[in-house]
Amino acid sequence: MGLRNAKAYSKRYARAYTRTSKVKSKAYIKTVPHNKIVKCMMGNINGYQKGQLKLILRLICKEDIQLRDNAIEACRQGILKELDNNSVTNYYFAVRRYPHHILRENRMFSGGSKGERVNQGMQQSFGSAVGRAAFVKEGEDIFLVAISDKKFLPIVRNAFRKVGPKLACATKVSLEEKK
Repeated sequence: MGLRNAKAYSKRYARAYTRTSKVKSKAYIKTVPHNKIVKCMMGNINGYQKGQLKLILRLICKEDIQLRDNAIEACRQGILKELDNNSVTNYYFAVRRYPHHILRENRMFSGGSKGERVNQGMQQSFGSAVGRAAFVKEGEDIFLVAISDKKFLPIVRNAFRKVGPKLACATKVSLEEKK
């Protein structure tokens, strides 16, 4: 079974829920889905920490939203591919939001006479864990790219523009220069 549409989770109010217990019978969530984000920090990490990379670009979210881990990972791969293909040499790239929230789905069977054997309707409707999501508030940054040279600015802006449609929210790019 494939993923549900992002609109089922992205713009609705949701309370953070990550409860798991060491005693499996007491936990509502029996198995926690694995995280799809492979790496959170890439590039010249030491140069960023020492302050050698002076130009910092951030992809900022314009609304409160939940972003699923597969959307964040797809954007991460797209930005990294764009940086590598255009020979951006000295950069630091970080994923700023980590998906902790566990998404649930109460699967319903519709059609046929097998419905009563598959589910119990809303009798025990907590649902099973189907994925993870990160809560992102308005004004928080999702990705950060730090570069050393101004000639790479259009490349990074273009990478952010390309991954914008993969996110379920409106975004903007902000530039900060360290002195």
